[in-house]
Amino acid sequence: MDCCYIIGIRVNHRVANAVGLQELLTKYGCNIKLRVGLHETNENFCSDDGIIMLQVCGEKETLEAMLDSLNAMDGIRAKMLDLS
Repeated sequence: MDCCYIIGIRVNHRVANAVGLQELLTKYGCNIKLRVGLHETNENFCSDDGIIMLQVCGEKETLEAMLDSLNAMDGIRAKMLDLS
């Protein structure tokens, strides 16, 4: 198992897409080594858009299936970076 992949996910309409996205990430939870979520926020504002970065490991075919599933969701765009 190689852990040299990063998946960047752009999430539009975080609130509307949170449940479906979380279900998909849970499905592939054993392939996710690190998850970091970022969105613009302050005391008066919380953005409905955000970015999630994942460090993933596992078989490349499984990771590509996860990527395809992410990109099939409305409001989600994902790309994988191979660092090997």
